[in-house]
Amino acid sequence: MSTFLRSIEFLCLSLWLGGDVFLSFVVAPGAFAVLPGRDVAGSMVGYALGRLHIWAMVCGVIFLVARVIRTRSLGSLVAPVAVVVVLMLALTAYSQLGVSARLGRLRAEMGSVQSTPVESPLRREFDRLHRVSVMIESGVLLSGMAAVYFLAREMAARP
Repeated sequence: MSTFLRSIEFLCLSLWLGGDVFLSFVVAPGAFAVLPGRDVAGSMVGYALGRLHIWAMVCGVIFLVARVIRTRSLGSLVAPVAVVVVLMLALTAYSQLGVSARLGRLRAEMGSVQSTPVESPLRREFDRLHRVSVMIESGVLLSGMAAVYFLAREMAARP
C-alpha cells in the first residue's frame, strides 16, 4: 500500500508539472502563433490556465491526502516536500481566484486588450497583472521541480 500511495504522490506532482510545462511552452506560444488575433489567443490561454489551475489544486489535495495516509501522520505535512506542495497550492489558488479573476474582469471592461492603448490605465493594470501571473506560474513550476527532488530524496533515504 505504501508503494501505491507514494506512486500517487509522484503521479500528482508529475501531472501538475507536466500540465504547467505543456501550457507554458506549447499551448500559450502555439495559441499566439496560430489563432487569429491576440484577443482570441489570450482567451484560449486563459481558459486553459483556469482548467489547469483546477486540476492542479485537485492534484495537490490528493498528494497531501495520500501522504498523510501513507505516513499515518499529520506531522508528515511539515516535511519539505509537503511544505512546497502547500506553497504550490497557495500560489495556484491566488493565481486563479485573485489574478486570473481580475484579468478576466479587465479583459471584459476593455472589450479588446489588443485594441486598448498601452497608455490606458486598464491596459497598464492588465499588463502588470499578466506579469504577476507569469511570475506565479514560474514559481509554481520551480517549486514543483523542488518538490519532485524532495520526494525522490525522501524515497532514497527511506525506501
